[in-house]
Amino acid sequence: MDMDVRVIDLAREVLLTVVLISGPLLTVGLIVGVAVSVFQALTSVQEQTLSLVPKMLAVVAVSLLLLAPAIGILRDFFVRILGQLNEFGLS
Repeated sequence: MDMDVRVIDLAREVLLTVVLISGPLLTVGLIVGVAVSVFQALTSVQEQTLSLVPKMLAVVAVSLLLLAPAIGILRDFFVRILGQLNEFGLS
């Protein structure tokens, strides 16, 4: 296998891992942010902390819920990378 193809596959795998770990957190932040914005628009309440605190709490709660699966994904990725060190000539 050509070295360029391996590097591109590694970059694709890194991006996929980043999306798998950060995607749920960003999605929850987006959904809560839109819900709070709609609530603020409907009630004419323009408090700054009302837009920040619910998003923060939701993202922290989801990150705590998904901590174990995220660590598993990162562990599997790390094991695959360590297995490929010989291919890249770094061992």
